[in-house]
Amino acid sequence: MSASAPTAVISDLRDRIARLEGGNARERAVLPFGIAAIDRVLPGGGLALGALHEVAGGGNGAIDGAAAALFAAGIAARTHGKVLWCVTRPDLFAPAIAQAGLAPDRVIYVEAGDETSLLACFEEGLRHPGLGAVVAEVARLSMTASRRLQLAAETSGAIGIAVRRWRRQTEAADFGQPTASITRWRVSVLPSSPLPVPGVGRARWQLELIRCRAGKSADFEVEASDDKGRIALPSNVVHGSPQKEIGRRRASS
Repeated sequence: MSASAPTAVISDLRDRIARLEGGNARERAVLPFGIAAIDRVLPGGGLALGALHEVAGGGNGAIDGAAAALFAAGIAARTHGKVLWCVTRPDLFAPAIAQAGLAPDRVIYVEAGDETSLLACFEEGLRHPGLGAVVAEVARLSMTASRRLQLAAETSGAIGIAVRRWRRQTEAADFGQPTASITRWRVSVLPSSPLPVPGVGRARWQLELIRCRAGKSADFEVEASDDKGRIALPSNVVHGSPQKEIGRRRASS
C-alpha cells in the first residue's frame, strides 16, 4: 500500500462525517436573498444549495400553510430548472404561487397518498440531478428522515424545502424537535403595507430564522415575495417610520 493511501482513506472518512453532521468538506454554493440584514446572518451569505431547509407558518399559518408556501415559492423561483412540489392535500393555489415568481410551466406537482409516500417522493426528487428545488408539505419530520433528505440534496445540489404543515394546532409542537435541516424558518402574516389611497398594499411577514447551523437566530419584518420571488424590507424599516422623519424635520427647524 502506498504512503498516500491512508491519507486518502482519512480524507474520505472526514468527508463522510461532515456530510452526516450536515456540513460539507467543500464550500457550499448559496442563494442570497439580496437583503444584507438577512444574508449576513447566513453562513456564506445566503441559503445553502444542496441542502434541506424547513419553513412553517406562525399562528393559524401552521394549519393553512399559506405564507410558508409563498415564502418557499419565492425561494424556488430564484433557482434554475424545474421545481418538484409534493403535497398530500390538493389545496395548493397555483395562481398565488405564480404571483410569488414561480411560473406554472416550471412546476411539477406530485400528490402523494400519505406522509410515507410523500417523503419517498421528496427524497427521490432531491436525488434527481435536473431539478432546481424540491418542495414538500410535511407534518412530521424525524431526524432519520431529515438526514436522508439532507444527503439526497447534497448528492444533486438541489435545494430542498420542507414546508411544515399540520392538521391541528397542537401538532405544531413537532417543529421544536431536532432535525438535520440547515435552517428553520417561521413566517407569520402581518398587516399589509399602507397605501396613500384606498386599497390593499403589499403583504408583510414576520420572518423568524429560528435555527441556522453555523449561524445565528434572527427575525425580520419583510414584504412578501414579488413576481420575481424577491422579498424586501419595508420602507419604514429601511429609512425609519414617517412619524420619526416628521419629528426630525420639526426638531431641525
